[in-house]
Amino acid sequence: MSDEEHVKPARPRQKRPVLYLAEFETAGQIVHAAERVRDAGYRRWDAHTPFPVHGMDKAMGLSDSKLGWIVLACGLTGCSLAFGLIWYTNGIDYPIVIGGKPPFSFPSAVPVMFELTILLSAFGAVLGMFGLNQLPRHHHPVFYSPRFERGTDDRFFISIEASDDKFDLEDTRALLESLSPSHLELIQEES
Repeated sequence: MSDEEHVKPARPRQKRPVLYLAEFETAGQIVHAAERVRDAGYRRWDAHTPFPVHGMDKAMGLSDSKLGWIVLACGLTGCSLAFGLIWYTNGIDYPIVIGGKPPFSFPSAVPVMFELTILLSAFGAVLGMFGLNQLPRHHHPVFYSPRFERGTDDRFFISIEASDDKFDLEDTRALLESLSPSHLELIQEES
């Protein structure tokens, strides 16, 4: 037998749907579309716009960001750690009386408390933003569409991911078509 007879034919790669991408031409159209997608009950979807669109957060049903609470918790942690460190080192571990002042003097602790509050708040803001935005994500399936490049210029997009519990090829397509997009495409990737 020759080598050609032992070679198995390559299995054709199957493409699985990843998301629907609907393109709109105006900010008003995408706000209306976002309201309809939100009301339809989808959870894993996003709106992509070239500039901030007034009312989009409300149209998408987004709640206030949790980032402020993360920064507050980190700032209070930094302030408390600085206070505790200075109180312990200057008042208990190695008390030194200088110029008749008590071993622990609160005014001398303020600059260090301020700096550590700012430092941990900044770390909390950056790391919290990465965590809440699920970053770094180096590639997203919307980039498979060559039309998506206009999303940074003059077009507005809504993407509904196939991982959404409510996603159905026909029903989701029918919903998006009812919104009158200028273009609608199913993004697939090879599995």
